[in-house]
Amino acid sequence: MEAVKLVEFDLKHTLTRLVTHLFGEDLEIRWVDCYFPFTHPSFEMEVRFQGDWMEVLGCGVMEQELLNSAGPGNKAGWAFGLGLERLAMVLYGIPDIRLFWSQDERFLKQFRVQDIEQPVCFQALSKYPPLHNDISFWLPESKESEDGQESFTENDFYELVRSVGGDLVEKVTLVDEFTHPKTRRRSQCYRIIYRHMERTLSQQEVRLVHEQIERSAQTELGVQGRY
Repeated sequence: MEAVKLVEFDLKHTLTRLVTHLFGEDLEIRWVDCYFPFTHPSFEMEVRFQGDWMEVLGCGVMEQELLNSAGPGNKAGWAFGLGLERLAMVLYGIPDIRLFWSQDERFLKQFRVQDIEQPVCFQALSKYPPLHNDISFWLPESKESEDGQESFTENDFYELVRSVGGDLVEKVTLVDEFTHPKTRRRSQCYRIIYRHMERTLSQQEVRLVHEQIERSAQTELGVQGRY
C-alpha cells in the first residue's frame, strides 16, 4: 500500500509539472477519482478552462497483475493518456472540440505558420453569411523603388485592405491576372470576402468600405482602377 501511495504521488507530481509547463504556473488543476480497467487507483486531471472544468487526461497506478504478466517482476508503475484535442483547446483557446473535425478553411488556416514557436490564438468564426466584392486594377509601370524593391507587391495590397477594412475583411485572394497583348500592361483582380462576427452585413455598408479600398489603392499604391 505504501508503494502505491508513492507511485500515486510521483504520477500526480509529474503530470502536474507537464501541464503547467505547457500552460503556465497559474493554471488551476484538480484531480477526480474515476475507474479504468487496468489501473487502480485511477484519476482524471481537469483544468479550469473558460470558467468550467475540462478533462485533459486519464491516468492511474497500473494493476500489479498486469505488470507481473509483462515481466518486470515486483516493480510498480503508472500509466496515462492525454486528450490531445483538449490540450489544444486550452493551448489555443478553442471553445468547441467539434472544430477539430471541421473542414472549414477559416479554422484550418489559423494554424498554418512558418515558425512552430509562433504563438497562435484561435479567432472565432462568424455564423453570419459572407459578402464578396471583386476589385480589378492596372498595376503601375514596372519599376523599382529607391531601396531596390518593386513599386507594387501583392502584400502591399493585402496590408492596405486589412488597414481599411479591419475586422470586416475575412479573406483576400488574387483570382485573376491579365497582360495586355499590345501594351504589355498587367492587371490583377482580387476577391475580398467580408463578414461580421455579430450580425449580417448589408451590401450597402460593404460597398462603402470597398469604395474606400479602391480609392486608397489608387492614391497609396499607384494602381489604375478598372471598375
